[in-house]
Amino acid sequence: MQRRAFRRRNSQRPSTSPSKCEDADATIYLTCTSNIISSGLREVVAYLVREGYVDVLITTAGSLAEDVIKTAKPFKMGEWDADEAVLREQGINRLGNLFVPSNRYVWLEEYLYDFFEEFFAEEKVRTPTSFARELGETLDDQDSVLKQAADNDVPVYCPALTDSEVGNFLYYYRQGYDSEVGIEILDDYDSLIEDGMLADTTGLIAVGGGVPKHHAIMTNLFRGGADYVVYISTGMEGDGSLSGAPPNEAVSWGKIKDDDRTNYTQVEAEATLVFPLLVAGAFSE
Repeated sequence: MQRRAFRRRNSQRPSTSPSKCEDADATIYLTCTSNIISSGLREVVAYLVREGYVDVLITTAGSLAEDVIKTAKPFKMGEWDADEAVLREQGINRLGNLFVPSNRYVWLEEYLYDFFEEFFAEEKVRTPTSFARELGETLDDQDSVLKQAADNDVPVYCPALTDSEVGNFLYYYRQGYDSEVGIEILDDYDSLIEDGMLADTTGLIAVGGGVPKHHAIMTNLFRGGADYVVYISTGMEGDGSLSGAPPNEAVSWGKIKDDDRTNYTQVEAEATLVFPLLVAGAFSE
């Protein structure tokens, strides 16, 4: 796996040594949940992948579904306080203040069914990373995260691949067309752990929480913890959730290393507002 420089700037912790962090030759993990793709940061993530700032992407299944949909059919601006029953009658699904007409998912199902036939033609059991890579190879949109990941050989790990419309359509496909197809997640877990153990240094940028965030720090546990970590989250520590857990909690588990440089920080802010600013300030030339 190619090593890319981990540029960690504008940290909220002044005790961190910027020069040491910026000079570290690190394998970079970017984790995000599907709302980041649906809410308008899709292009930002695609930019980071295209420009070589990301070595490993870990995300949720909704990111894959919505990335594909956005290559052909945009979402629509809506209202936070819309009448949910009326939206249901109109065939509109609400994502915060975004409206996604149900016909987007009808189109996605047709697209994926064509893809499934070729994807499972020679191998009946595949991995989420192979699913993401080969799906990205079918797309023709420079703002697509999956296309940029496929073009730039960046693995996209999706440990909860069934937790979205992708999972529903896989279920329908197996029930109606081929009962032998399946998705194997442990092979991906092996690769993620083993590649991390081979990395001299790892850096993690977690945008939001959930499974992607924990998958990154959990697999870094096997190498003694991640070397540099930035969390961007509005999660609350007091509710005991993983999404709200600060980086120092992960130090207690051995998932993040602790040293005199204070090698981790948390930006307590709404990611769709601050992440583009951090990317512009830290990664743009």
